[in-house]
Amino acid sequence: MPDILTQLPDHLVAEAESLDEGDPLAAYREQFVLPDGVVAYLDGNSLGRPLEVTRERLAEFVDEEWGERLIRAWDESWMDRPLQLGDTIGRVALGAAPGQTAVADSTTVLLYKLARAAVAARPGRTRIVADTENFPTDRYIVQGIAAELGLTIDWIEPDPATGVTLEQVPKKVSADTALVLVSHIAYKSAYVADLPAVTAAAHDAGALVLWDLCHSVGLLPIGLDAAGADLAVGCTYKYLNGGPGAPAFGYVAKALQESLTQPIRGWMGHAEPFTMGPAYAPAEGMRRFISGTPPILGMLPMQDMLGLVEQAGIEAIREKSIRLTEFVVDVADQALAPWGVTVASPRDPSVRGGHVTLEHDAMQDAIAQLWQRGVIPDFRRPRGLRAGMSPLSTSFVEVATALAHLHEILSSQHE
Repeated sequence: MPDILTQLPDHLVAEAESLDEGDPLAAYREQFVLPDGVVAYLDGNSLGRPLEVTRERLAEFVDEEWGERLIRAWDESWMDRPLQLGDTIGRVALGAAPGQTAVADSTTVLLYKLARAAVAARPGRTRIVADTENFPTDRYIVQGIAAELGLTIDWIEPDPATGVTLEQVPKKVSADTALVLVSHIAYKSAYVADLPAVTAAAHDAGALVLWDLCHSVGLLPIGLDAAGADLAVGCTYKYLNGGPGAPAFGYVAKALQESLTQPIRGWMGHAEPFTMGPAYAPAEGMRRFISGTPPILGMLPMQDMLGLVEQAGIEAIREKSIRLTEFVVDVADQALAPWGVTVASPRDPSVRGGHVTLEHDAMQDAIAQLWQRGVIPDFRRPRGLRAGMSPLSTSFVEVATALAHLHEILSSQHE
């Protein structure tokens, strides 16, 4: 047992060891790059670890698909890859039937494209509903669209320790609402919004809903089709381990595809892209939501991770995620609370995503010291540490080790 674990009560260390021994997903961890310099990684909800096999996939791509096939690869496979990979994400992680998901662009660009298209699909409606606690990009996007079109934003102001609740949505939507934009899991608190119920509440007012799935895709069952969802966007570099700058995905329900006009009309979304014609004519289906040349290199790493997610099963991944976050809460309550640490995430695991936010006035300095020790969480102003655990790559002893280091740092301030 590492000496640092003596910072925690013996029963918590024993619990971590027991949870690892009984973890049916434990073996998956060895498939990830685990460098010696990283003692504990608690930032999988921001950037997932790479898989060992990614090295081989990238090298093989350079030697074969790119190096050998060269431009021929566009005709042979690359043109269809955004849609094929989108269908894989839909099947494995979204609960979406084929033909509704495409990989293209960044999260920001796809959010703009789908939000702008949704507003245009509800002519005469002049209001957008969004929340003040959403990730900055989401807020900036709707502010820009509102300014561009002369629309009004009706802001939901949720409790920062939770997120948008079902009770808040009917109070804001109306016959004038064109679009509701909500994150499925709040990026600060990890609160899980009620996706089916919020979607239904918006539909009751005739509005469309755009879901930000960045913190939920690959972590828990989503069920877009079953919920009657309209639109969704998510990144692929968190729990799908696509790597820094990996392209995002967009979901558009089949029933809406022909009625939406996406605003960035690039040649790859044209019905006949190689005719190079004088005017734009949108392709059928999800291809119309692609704009420029797809980022093929950026799609490679996530393919192997999607295979692992499908093999492990999204339900089992969710079960381990709950156990991981519950363990963080237990350690916080029993070992860190005496030094002033508070839990700023939901206590109910059914509405808590894959991370736990711990707050303390000295947290920014503590995190700087943790990074020096090879313990890597992230900081959320003004006083929050996010412990984000990716279930397939994180062990319970790893989490215990990270929190033991935090305990030592905070307790030293009271000596």
